[in-house]
Amino acid sequence: MSRARSAAPALTVGADLWLDLGGQNLAGARRVALLSEIARVGSITQAAKVVGLSYKGAWNAIEDMSNLAGEPLLERAAGGKGGGFTRLTPRGEKLVRNFELVRDEHARFVARLNRQARGLTDDYALMESIAMKTSARNQFAGVVRAVRSGAINDEIELQVIGRLNIVATVTRESRTELGLEVGAKAFALIKASSILLMTDAGEVRLSARNQLAGTVTRVLPGAVNTEVVLSLPGGGSVAAVVTNTSADALGLTIGAAATAVFKASSVILGVAA
Repeated sequence: MSRARSAAPALTVGADLWLDLGGQNLAGARRVALLSEIARVGSITQAAKVVGLSYKGAWNAIEDMSNLAGEPLLERAAGGKGGGFTRLTPRGEKLVRNFELVRDEHARFVARLNRQARGLTDDYALMESIAMKTSARNQFAGVVRAVRSGAINDEIELQVIGRLNIVATVTRESRTELGLEVGAKAFALIKASSILLMTDAGEVRLSARNQLAGTVTRVLPGAVNTEVVLSLPGGGSVAAVVTNTSADALGLTIGAAATAVFKASSVILGVAA
């Protein structure tokens, strides 16, 4: 049975809000909620229960905030002729109002961040790909556009930068294990030594499934071999290693047109873990 790969959950931005005074934590959402609830119900005991604090914890919070604020945030009077009360001082009321204003602006800011970060999942996958170390000179990230089943191996068509297509053959087991279905994200690895270069191909027909036409943008000769980099339509590039003799014979100089040719079996496919 094929094991479908679940879609990666979207990454979102979240942030906590608290107020510091003189480098000390004056109040966070829970402490301000305690003050707000005290203002509503007039009881520390009931307010503490609503916000999930013990009676002692509520008093500790109120005392800490009052100490940092430099004045009381709460005033109480025992029951008597005029009746008792528990209420916020003007300073306490102001703290609650100001925190609510900051909280609303903070929520709008986080919402804006999330709207701007809709591509965060894709960028995270890109960062994983960039951090990946491999001996393959050529790495292409893309999306599976077609899957063709065969008797032994399956053929996977991956659309990469510039809307170019790279074809790879993998075993049925590998396809299932990697979840290589249409729409899946994957990357292709091709060694530079697996790529052949052609110039003036004309009417030549080849059995190689991958033929990427481009322009030579870099030539890096070595003692025996030369690395040739082709710029591809759409901004991509592909590197090949050929002998110095072949580079000279083919006229592989900067600006020359050439085609990178490689078999589907030379392509290694992978997915983010």
